[in-house]
Amino acid sequence: MLIRIGYDIIFELPEPTPMLLMLSVHPSRFNSLQSPEALTVDPFVPMTPFVDVFGNACGRIVARSGEVRFRNDATVYDSGLPDAVDPSARQYLVDELPVDALQFLLPSRYCEVDLLKDDAWRLFSRARDGFARVEAICEWVHGNVTFGYHFARETMSAADVFKDRKGVCRDFTHLAIAFCRCMNIPARYATGYLGEIGVPPAPPGDFSAWFEVYLGGQWWTRDARHNARRIGRVLMARGRDAVDVALTTSFGVSRLKKFDIWTDEVKSM
Repeated sequence: MLIRIGYDIIFELPEPTPMLLMLSVHPSRFNSLQSPEALTVDPFVPMTPFVDVFGNACGRIVARSGEVRFRNDATVYDSGLPDAVDPSARQYLVDELPVDALQFLLPSRYCEVDLLKDDAWRLFSRARDGFARVEAICEWVHGNVTFGYHFARETMSAADVFKDRKGVCRDFTHLAIAFCRCMNIPARYATGYLGEIGVPPAPPGDFSAWFEVYLGGQWWTRDARHNARRIGRVLMARGRDAVDVALTTSFGVSRLKKFDIWTDEVKSM
């Protein structure tokens, strides 16, 4: 299937402001683009592209004062298949893990493994290891945390979510990641487009957060917010938690004025 993706985002800046942008699809999805993305910055300023330590496509600019508008529109090919699973994928012992997976066992800014380890072992130690344990974590987070956009708080961490039992998709994801790491399952944060393909529409449009776990020698997509295999995820960035995948970072004062996101299946004629 083909999926149209894009956004129209406007910030107001009181003065020229350096910004980091992570507004392109992940390099792993470049080959699925039907044509190059059309990311524009208005008013125009030069952008320096780079790839960060997690392999994400990034850019840096110094935006002019006043309104700055970021717009993108593209079409991407997708298999149309739901998130892959393999219940037989085994969980590795820590000493068997590849070196680059070890960082995804450690505490990070929003995933306090050290604070949640006792609770995680109390809740999930009886679940079979591997996929079964990840599924038990997703089911618990999905069933015990209430979703609501009005619960969003930039400083909310996994420990806060465990205490308050409410949040948005990034909070569900942080808690699930922290629990997985507590159980010695490498887990990393992912963000991107996820439209309502194959499910009832649920506006407003937004970028989504999910996570990936390392089992059986590869990374697998899981989603504690929806707790379902979904169709049409378009990855933009991966990292340890939301700190590493901020789609825009302003080094100065900024005010968000517009935020429109679209992720729509292109219907064949």
